[in-house]
Amino acid sequence: MTKPSLSDEPVVQTHELTKRYDEFTALDSLSIQVSRGQILGFIGPNGAGKTTTIRILVGLARPTSGSARIAGADCVTEARKIKRLVGYMPDDFGKYNNMRVGEYLDFFGAAYGIGRRPRMKRIDEVLEIAGATYMKDLFVDALSRGMQQRVAIARTLMHDPEVLILDEPANGLDPQARIDMRIMLLRLAEMGKTLIVTSHILPELARVCDIVAMITKGKLRAFGTVDEIMRDIKQRRTMEVQLVNAEKVDQATSVTNRWLESTSGETTAEAAHAEGIVRFSTSKTDAELAPLLAHLIEQGQVVSQFREVPTDLEDAFLSVAGQGNDADAAKVEA
Repeated sequence: MTKPSLSDEPVVQTHELTKRYDEFTALDSLSIQVSRGQILGFIGPNGAGKTTTIRILVGLARPTSGSARIAGADCVTEARKIKRLVGYMPDDFGKYNNMRVGEYLDFFGAAYGIGRRPRMKRIDEVLEIAGATYMKDLFVDALSRGMQQRVAIARTLMHDPEVLILDEPANGLDPQARIDMRIMLLRLAEMGKTLIVTSHILPELARVCDIVAMITKGKLRAFGTVDEIMRDIKQRRTMEVQLVNAEKVDQATSVTNRWLESTSGETTAEAAHAEGIVRFSTSKTDAELAPLLAHLIEQGQVVSQFREVPTDLEDAFLSVAGQGNDADAAKVEA
Protein backbone atom coordinates (compact mmCIF):
# COMPACT_ATOMS: atom_id res chain seq x y z
CA MET A 1 0.00 0.00 0.00
CA THR A 2 1.62 3.25 -1.14
CA LYS A 3 0.40 6.72 -1.94
CA PRO A 4 1.47 9.29 -4.48
CA SER A 5 4.07 11.86 -3.53
CA LEU A 6 2.66 15.20 -2.46
CA SER A 7 5.10 16.90 -4.83
CA ASP A 8 8.16 16.26 -6.93
CA GLU A 9 10.16 18.66 -4.80
CA PRO A 10 13.32 16.87 -3.60
CA VAL A 11 13.62 17.22 0.15
CA VAL A 12 16.53 14.84 0.77
CA GLN A 13 19.39 14.85 -1.73
CA THR A 14 22.83 13.30 -1.70
CA HIS A 15 25.31 13.67 -4.55
CA GLU A 16 28.38 11.44 -4.83
CA LEU A 17 28.37 11.22 -1.03
CA THR A 18 31.57 9.50 0.12
CA LYS A 19 33.05 8.73 3.54
CA ARG A 20 36.47 7.17 4.03
CA TYR A 21 38.28 6.15 7.20
CA ASP A 22 41.93 5.89 6.18
CA GLU A 23 41.96 3.06 3.63
CA PHE A 24 38.40 1.90 4.40
CA THR A 25 35.54 3.34 2.32
CA ALA A 26 32.35 3.24 4.37
CA LEU A 27 30.29 5.09 1.77
CA ASP A 28 31.12 5.26 -1.93
CA SER A 29 29.55 7.95 -4.15
CA LEU A 30 25.97 7.66 -2.87
CA SER A 31 23.48 9.70 -4.94
CA ILE A 32 19.79 9.56 -4.03
CA GLN A 33 16.88 11.95 -3.71
CA VAL A 34 13.56 11.73 -1.89
CA SER A 35 10.60 13.99 -2.60
CA ARG A 36 8.24 15.54 -0.08
CA GLY A 37 5.73 13.06 1.30
CA GLN A 38 7.66 10.01 0.12
CA ILE A 39 8.84 7.06 2.19
CA LEU A 40 12.30 5.74 1.33
CA GLY A 41 13.16 2.20 2.40
CA PHE A 42 16.92 2.18 3.10
CA ILE A 43 18.04 -1.44 2.89
CA GLY A 44 21.39 -3.05 3.55
CA PRO A 45 23.16 -5.56 5.80
CA ASN A 46 25.10 -4.51 8.89
CA GLY A 47 28.17 -2.57 7.81
CA ALA A 48 26.66 -1.57 4.46
CA GLY A 49 26.91 2.18 5.06
CA LYS A 50 23.39 2.97 6.27
CA THR A 51 24.49 4.34 9.66
CA THR A 52 27.26 6.38 8.04
CA THR A 53 24.71 7.93 5.68
CA ILE A 54 22.32 8.70 8.52
CA ARG A 55 25.07 10.28 10.63
CA ILE A 56 25.94 12.60 7.75
CA LEU A 57 22.29 13.48 7.11
CA VAL A 58 21.68 14.43 10.75
CA GLY A 59 24.88 16.46 10.96
CA LEU A 60 26.86 14.10 13.20
CA ALA A 61 29.56 13.25 10.63
CA ARG A 62 31.31 15.02 7.80
CA PRO A 63 31.67 13.35 4.41
CA THR A 64 35.06 12.96 2.81
CA SER A 65 33.59 14.25 -0.44
CA GLY A 66 30.23 14.83 -2.08
CA SER A 67 27.24 16.63 -0.61
CA ALA A 68 24.02 16.07 1.31
CA ARG A 69 21.13 18.53 1.62
CA ILE A 70 17.80 18.45 3.43
CA ALA A 71 15.11 20.96 2.43
CA GLY A 72 17.86 23.02 0.80
CA ALA A 73 20.09 23.09 3.91
CA ASP A 74 23.61 21.69 3.69
CA CYS A 75 24.07 18.86 6.19
CA VAL A 76 27.67 19.93 6.92
CA THR A 77 27.71 23.72 6.89
CA GLU A 78 24.20 24.22 8.27
CA ALA A 79 24.18 21.60 11.02
CA ARG A 80 22.11 23.75 13.42
CA LYS A 81 19.37 24.16 10.81
CA ILE A 82 19.49 20.45 10.01
CA LYS A 83 18.72 19.60 13.63
CA ARG A 84 15.46 21.54 13.28
CA LEU A 85 14.59 19.95 9.96
CA VAL A 86 15.27 16.32 10.91
CA GLY A 87 13.78 14.01 13.50
CA TYR A 88 15.86 10.88 14.17
CA MET A 89 14.50 7.79 15.90
CA PRO A 90 17.30 5.29 16.66
CA ASP A 91 16.70 1.58 17.19
CA ASP A 92 17.55 2.01 20.90
CA PHE A 93 14.62 3.63 22.69
CA GLY A 94 16.73 5.41 25.31
CA LYS A 95 14.23 5.24 28.14
CA TYR A 96 14.56 6.88 31.54
CA ASN A 97 13.43 5.15 34.71
CA ASN A 98 10.77 6.68 36.97
CA MET A 99 9.61 9.09 34.28
CA ARG A 100 6.09 9.28 32.91
CA VAL A 101 5.50 9.57 29.17
CA GLY A 102 4.31 13.17 29.45
CA GLU A 103 7.41 14.10 31.46
CA TYR A 104 9.61 12.26 28.97
CA LEU A 105 8.24 14.26 26.04
CA ASP A 106 8.37 17.46 28.07
CA PHE A 107 12.10 16.88 28.64
CA PHE A 108 12.81 16.49 24.93
CA GLY A 109 10.60 19.44 24.02
CA ALA A 110 12.54 21.63 26.44
CA ALA A 111 15.80 20.37 24.92
CA TYR A 112 14.58 21.68 21.58
CA GLY A 113 13.87 25.06 23.11
CA ILE A 114 10.09 24.86 22.84
CA GLY A 115 8.40 27.21 25.31
CA ARG A 116 6.40 25.81 28.24
CA ARG A 117 2.89 26.57 26.95
CA PRO A 118 3.43 25.51 23.31
CA ARG A 119 5.34 22.48 24.62
CA MET A 120 2.32 21.23 26.58
CA LYS A 121 0.13 21.66 23.51
CA ARG A 122 2.66 19.88 21.31
CA ILE A 123 2.87 16.91 23.68
CA ASP A 124 -0.86 16.32 23.26
CA GLU A 125 -0.59 16.71 19.49
CA VAL A 126 2.24 14.21 19.01
CA LEU A 127 0.64 11.67 21.35
CA GLU A 128 -2.53 11.88 19.27
CA ILE A 129 -0.59 11.41 16.02
CA ALA A 130 1.20 8.39 17.49
CA GLY A 131 -1.99 6.90 18.89
CA ALA A 132 -0.51 7.10 22.38
CA THR A 133 -2.69 9.64 24.18
CA TYR A 134 -3.71 7.06 26.78
CA MET A 135 -0.04 6.50 27.68
CA LYS A 136 0.62 10.06 28.86
CA ASP A 137 0.61 9.22 32.58
CA LEU A 138 2.21 5.78 32.28
CA PHE A 139 5.81 5.18 33.31
CA VAL A 140 8.12 4.89 30.31
CA ASP A 141 10.09 1.93 31.68
CA ALA A 142 6.86 -0.08 32.13
CA LEU A 143 5.82 0.14 28.46
CA SER A 144 5.85 -2.77 26.03
CA ARG A 145 8.09 -2.63 22.96
CA GLY A 146 5.18 -1.61 20.75
CA MET A 147 4.12 1.15 23.17
CA GLN A 148 7.71 2.38 23.41
CA GLN A 149 7.90 2.69 19.63
CA ARG A 150 4.78 4.86 19.61
CA VAL A 151 6.30 7.11 22.26
CA ALA A 152 9.55 7.20 20.28
CA ILE A 153 7.61 8.41 17.22
CA ALA A 154 5.96 11.07 19.38
CA ARG A 155 9.36 12.16 20.72
CA THR A 156 10.75 12.38 17.17
CA LEU A 157 7.84 14.64 16.17
CA MET A 158 8.14 17.07 19.10
CA HIS A 159 9.95 19.80 17.13
CA ASP A 160 7.79 19.21 14.01
CA PRO A 161 10.61 18.16 11.65
CA GLU A 162 10.17 17.96 7.87
CA VAL A 163 12.17 14.73 7.58
CA LEU A 164 11.93 11.67 9.81
CA ILE A 165 14.74 9.11 9.87
CA LEU A 166 13.52 5.94 11.56
CA ASP A 167 15.97 3.14 12.32
CA GLU A 168 14.28 -0.27 12.49
CA PRO A 169 10.89 1.03 13.73
CA ALA A 170 9.24 -2.41 13.38
CA ASN A 171 12.04 -4.36 15.07
CA GLY A 172 10.79 -6.56 17.90
CA LEU A 173 7.11 -5.79 17.31
CA ASP A 174 4.35 -8.39 17.23
CA PRO A 175 2.25 -8.71 14.02
CA GLN A 176 -0.51 -6.36 15.18
CA ALA A 177 2.00 -3.75 16.34
CA ARG A 178 3.73 -3.96 12.94
CA ILE A 179 0.43 -3.27 11.21
CA ASP A 180 -0.17 -0.30 13.52
CA MET A 181 3.34 1.00 12.77
CA ARG A 182 2.74 0.64 9.02
CA ILE A 183 -0.48 2.66 9.26
CA MET A 184 1.29 5.32 11.31
CA LEU A 185 4.12 5.70 8.78
CA LEU A 186 1.65 6.10 5.93
CA ARG A 187 -0.27 8.68 7.94
CA LEU A 188 2.92 10.67 8.57
CA ALA A 189 3.68 10.68 4.85
CA GLU A 190 0.15 11.86 4.09
CA MET A 191 0.81 14.74 6.50
CA GLY A 192 3.70 15.81 4.24
CA LYS A 193 6.54 14.33 6.23
CA THR A 194 9.40 12.79 4.26
CA LEU A 195 10.52 9.48 5.78
CA ILE A 196 13.70 7.43 5.56
CA VAL A 197 13.12 4.03 7.10
CA THR A 198 15.69 1.30 7.66
CA SER A 199 14.52 -2.24 8.36
CA HIS A 200 15.51 -5.88 8.06
CA ILE A 201 11.81 -6.80 7.75
CA LEU A 202 11.68 -6.32 4.00
CA PRO A 203 8.07 -7.44 3.37
CA GLU A 204 6.95 -4.68 5.74
CA LEU A 205 9.01 -2.09 3.87
CA ALA A 206 7.57 -3.20 0.54
CA ARG A 207 4.09 -2.36 1.82
CA VAL A 208 4.83 1.24 2.80
CA CYS A 209 7.73 2.51 0.69
CA ASP A 210 7.41 4.67 -2.39
CA ILE A 211 11.05 4.12 -3.25
CA VAL A 212 13.82 1.79 -2.11
CA ALA A 213 17.59 2.22 -1.92
CA MET A 214 19.64 -0.97 -1.63
CA ILE A 215 23.19 -0.55 -0.40
CA THR A 216 25.99 -3.05 0.25
CA LYS A 217 29.65 -2.41 1.04
CA GLY A 218 29.06 1.32 0.84
CA LYS A 219 27.75 1.26 -2.72
CA LEU A 220 24.23 1.93 -3.95
CA ARG A 221 23.20 -1.24 -5.81
CA ALA A 222 19.61 -0.35 -6.72
CA PHE A 223 17.32 2.66 -6.41
CA GLY A 224 13.71 3.11 -7.48
CA THR A 225 10.22 1.87 -6.75
CA VAL A 226 9.78 -1.76 -5.72
CA ASP A 227 8.21 -2.50 -9.12
CA GLU A 228 11.09 -0.84 -10.97
CA ILE A 229 13.66 -2.79 -9.01
CA MET A 230 11.83 -6.06 -9.62
CA ARG A 231 11.63 -5.27 -13.32
CA ASP A 232 15.18 -4.05 -13.80
CA ILE A 233 17.06 -6.70 -11.82
CA LYS A 234 17.60 -9.84 -13.81
CA GLN A 235 16.81 -12.61 -11.40
CA ARG A 236 16.44 -16.32 -11.78
CA ARG A 237 12.80 -17.31 -11.63
CA THR A 238 11.34 -19.94 -9.35
CA MET A 239 8.75 -22.06 -11.14
CA GLU A 240 6.22 -24.54 -9.76
CA VAL A 241 4.52 -27.44 -11.50
CA GLN A 242 1.40 -28.50 -9.59
CA LEU A 243 0.35 -32.10 -10.33
CA VAL A 244 -3.11 -33.56 -10.02
CA ASN A 245 -1.60 -36.87 -8.87
CA ALA A 246 0.94 -36.22 -6.12
CA GLU A 247 2.20 -39.80 -6.34
CA LYS A 248 3.84 -38.94 -9.67
CA VAL A 249 5.91 -36.04 -8.32
CA ASP A 250 9.20 -37.99 -8.41
CA GLN A 251 8.60 -39.02 -11.99
CA ALA A 252 7.74 -35.44 -12.97
CA THR A 253 10.86 -34.17 -11.19
CA SER A 254 13.04 -36.57 -13.19
CA VAL A 255 11.36 -35.56 -16.45
CA THR A 256 11.84 -31.87 -15.61
CA ASN A 257 15.52 -32.30 -14.71
CA ARG A 258 16.25 -34.25 -17.89
CA TRP A 259 14.57 -31.51 -19.96
CA LEU A 260 16.43 -28.73 -18.12
CA GLU A 261 19.75 -30.51 -18.50
CA SER A 262 19.22 -31.02 -22.23
CA THR A 263 18.28 -27.38 -22.81
CA SER A 264 20.50 -25.48 -20.38
CA GLY A 265 22.74 -27.96 -18.57
CA GLU A 266 20.86 -27.49 -15.29
CA THR A 267 19.22 -29.93 -12.90
CA THR A 268 17.51 -27.62 -10.40
CA ALA A 269 14.15 -29.37 -10.05
CA GLU A 270 13.16 -30.66 -6.62
CA ALA A 271 10.10 -32.54 -5.45
CA ALA A 272 7.74 -31.27 -2.75
CA HIS A 273 5.99 -34.55 -2.01
CA ALA A 274 3.43 -33.28 0.49
CA GLU A 275 2.25 -30.61 -1.95
CA GLY A 276 2.54 -32.63 -5.14
CA ILE A 277 4.70 -29.87 -6.62
CA VAL A 278 7.89 -29.79 -8.65
CA ARG A 279 9.95 -26.63 -8.10
CA PHE A 280 12.88 -25.42 -10.14
CA SER A 281 14.82 -22.23 -10.78
CA THR A 282 15.62 -21.00 -14.24
CA SER A 283 16.48 -17.91 -16.26
CA LYS A 284 14.29 -19.06 -19.17
CA THR A 285 11.45 -16.92 -20.50
CA ASP A 286 7.82 -18.01 -20.71
CA ALA A 287 8.26 -18.82 -24.40
CA GLU A 288 11.29 -20.96 -23.61
CA LEU A 289 9.45 -22.82 -20.83
CA ALA A 290 6.31 -23.59 -22.84
CA PRO A 291 7.89 -26.72 -24.43
CA LEU A 292 8.55 -28.11 -20.95
CA LEU A 293 4.85 -28.01 -20.13
CA ALA A 294 4.07 -29.76 -23.41
CA HIS A 295 6.80 -32.34 -22.68
CA LEU A 296 5.40 -33.11 -19.22
CA ILE A 297 1.95 -33.68 -20.68
CA GLU A 298 3.41 -35.93 -23.39
CA GLN A 299 5.04 -37.98 -20.63
CA GLY A 300 1.64 -38.63 -19.04
CA GLN A 301 1.73 -35.98 -16.32
CA VAL A 302 -1.58 -34.28 -15.50
CA VAL A 303 -0.63 -30.70 -14.66
CA SER A 304 -3.13 -28.47 -12.89
CA GLN A 305 -0.88 -25.38 -12.65
CA PHE A 306 2.37 -24.26 -14.23
CA ARG A 307 3.30 -20.97 -12.60
CA GLU A 308 6.03 -18.63 -11.49
CA VAL A 309 6.44 -18.06 -7.76
CA PRO A 310 6.22 -14.28 -7.22
CA THR A 311 9.45 -12.70 -6.03
CA ASP A 312 9.52 -10.17 -3.22
CA LEU A 313 11.81 -7.48 -1.88
CA GLU A 314 13.96 -10.02 -0.04
CA ASP A 315 14.58 -11.92 -3.29
CA ALA A 316 15.47 -8.68 -5.05
CA PHE A 317 17.85 -7.64 -2.29
CA LEU A 318 19.63 -10.99 -2.28
CA SER A 319 20.00 -10.74 -6.04
CA VAL A 320 21.38 -7.19 -5.80
CA ALA A 321 23.75 -8.12 -2.98
CA GLY A 322 24.96 -11.11 -4.97
CA GLN A 323 25.57 -8.99 -8.05
CA GLY A 324 27.49 -6.49 -5.93
CA ASN A 325 29.69 -9.20 -4.44
CA ASP A 326 30.39 -10.60 -7.92
CA ALA A 327 31.34 -7.14 -9.21
CA ASP A 328 33.63 -6.45 -6.25
CA ALA A 329 35.29 -9.84 -6.63
CA ALA A 330 35.88 -9.18 -10.32
CA LYS A 331 37.61 -5.89 -9.51
CA VAL A 332 39.88 -7.61 -6.97
CA GLU A 333 40.81 -10.30 -9.50
CA ALA A 334 41.50 -7.66 -12.13
